Amino acid sequence: QVQLVESGGGLVQTGGSLTLSCAASGGTFVNYGMAWFRQAPGKEREFVTAISSSGISRYYADSVKGRFTISRDNAKNTVTLQMNSLKPEDTAVYYCAARYLTGAYYDRTVVYEYRYWGQGTQVTVSS
Repeated sequence: QVQLVESGGGLVQTGGSLTLSCAASGGTFVNYGMAWFRQAPGKEREFVTAISSSGISRYYADSVKGRFTISRDNAKNTVTLQMNSLKPEDTAVYYCAARYLTGAYYDRTVVYEYRYWGQGTQVTVSS
């Protein structure tokens, strides 16, 4: 069972940048597909980005494509989300998520596909 801890959230002005990190422990990290989701007040949790176990394949929501970059370091058991050109609509609690990979197909954009979640980190973008 893997434990996830996010860090790096904060307050930033429109157009600014933030880097979020997710540290994983308790499992063999390379066996997990990783993702970031976010949840704004009064809204459902939504997919932001995901990365394959090797780090070669990356997937982004249309709303963040070209602005956000996901990466992972399997030697350090970390996933990083680099967020640039931030907008007020990016304001949300950001969650790191992990899914143990069995080789079976899964929809990486769906919340219920991920069993393990971090506690979340707040990102606030001021206008």
